[in-house]
Amino acid sequence: MLFISTKHYNMGGVVLVLWLFLFASSVHLSQGISHEIHLLRPRHGSGGHHVPGLSCLSWRLGVETRNIIEWSTVPQACESYVGHYMLGRQYRKDSGMVVFEALAYAQGLKPAGDGKDIWVFDVDETSLSNLPYFAKHGFGAEALNLTRANSWVYEGKAPAQPESLKLYKKLLSLGIKVVFITGRSEALRNVTTENLHNAGFHTWEKLNLRGSSDTGTAVVYKSNARKKLEKSGYRIVGNIGDQWSDILGTNVGNRTFKLPNPIYYVS
Repeated sequence: MLFISTKHYNMGGVVLVLWLFLFASSVHLSQGISHEIHLLRPRHGSGGHHVPGLSCLSWRLGVETRNIIEWSTVPQACESYVGHYMLGRQYRKDSGMVVFEALAYAQGLKPAGDGKDIWVFDVDETSLSNLPYFAKHGFGAEALNLTRANSWVYEGKAPAQPESLKLYKKLLSLGIKVVFITGRSEALRNVTTENLHNAGFHTWEKLNLRGSSDTGTAVVYKSNARKKLEKSGYRIVGNIGDQWSDILGTNVGNRTFKLPNPIYYVS
């Protein structure tokens, strides 16, 4: 806590100090949001509109803590709330908190130097953001139209999730290699590779996509993919995803990190 003694500062000085502090803070904030995921801006905060009988903030908490599972769409009454959350500063702050903890953990690691220490990244809503698509389709309140969604993916224009890109770059500098494990089908390999490159993810150890023989839930598929990596001699030191199915199951790694995603659920 900062104590200001009246013996050394008059009231005018205090006002000046406060004004300078607020000015510096406003400049910092304006500089800190120069890499937004989507150009749309919310009309006001991230609170959306009051919905009688339903707390959308509490619904989102239930989703992120996995107390609400197997849901198919965002409640219609919460479309505005989710949109304001995703387009406002809170989503970026929440993602930043997760990555801050991941960075703190990573910086304490001591890679063996044999190229076998890896960090697993999911792709959609972890490495690449489909927010430009969902902003036009109800922020998850609309039932997913696979034809439209795949058309968006084939455009290869998904921007990077800024906080995840920050983590990715730091991991590489620490000598930790990156492996992507995604639920995207093998047919999307070329466009996914190009999109990752264009978004700033320029190198990786492996890119695992779901083949025709990869049956079962996302938990089963991703567990098997990680198991194969460890059988090949890799050590999974970290694992980050936006879905619980990215970080549950077996062979999850030494530590897992969950990014927020109130738009859709993958079991």
